[in-house]
Amino acid sequence: MALRKVLLEGDDTLRKKSREVKDFDLRTQELIDDMFDTMREEDGLGLAAPQVGVLKRIFVMEAVEENEATAFINPVLIDEKGEQIGAEGCLSLPGLYGVVSRPEEVRVRAQDISGEEFERTYSGLEARCVCHEIDHLYGILYRDKATGGLHKLDEEEEESPTGDLSREEETSIKAADASV
Repeated sequence: MALRKVLLEGDDTLRKKSREVKDFDLRTQELIDDMFDTMREEDGLGLAAPQVGVLKRIFVMEAVEENEATAFINPVLIDEKGEQIGAEGCLSLPGLYGVVSRPEEVRVRAQDISGEEFERTYSGLEARCVCHEIDHLYGILYRDKATGGLHKLDEEEEESPTGDLSREEETSIKAADASV
């Protein structure tokens, strides 16, 4: 397992559409392991393959509610309910956040490392993270959906978790999230 470099906004790879994963092999497992290591090293909640320079339809997420680490291969949103509006950030846009509308609850279908399909329902923060990471697979950054532009993080503020924002950056957003 190894750490991978997280690409920053401006890198063309972040704006490209990812390809479907067809080979559920050792290379795919190594990529997923590296993504989990990288996400954790960066204190993120989620990380998409394009953020580490790989245009494959894969993202990883560490669910806050159940403290569950999950890899999603070829994910598809199959249902959305409600709306939540809140602050969101991204490891590829460090030091910034924006206010984004996302579904309150989502149902996602994906494959695991053996190619087996699974479905899960997420709400709140996890729903926000799933939508954020799936957007990455289509070359969409949260900046594209943020209302009112992006804002710089204030290091003095309290915790407010979002997307694949680092935990340090999350702590800077709580006041902004509460004021929405």
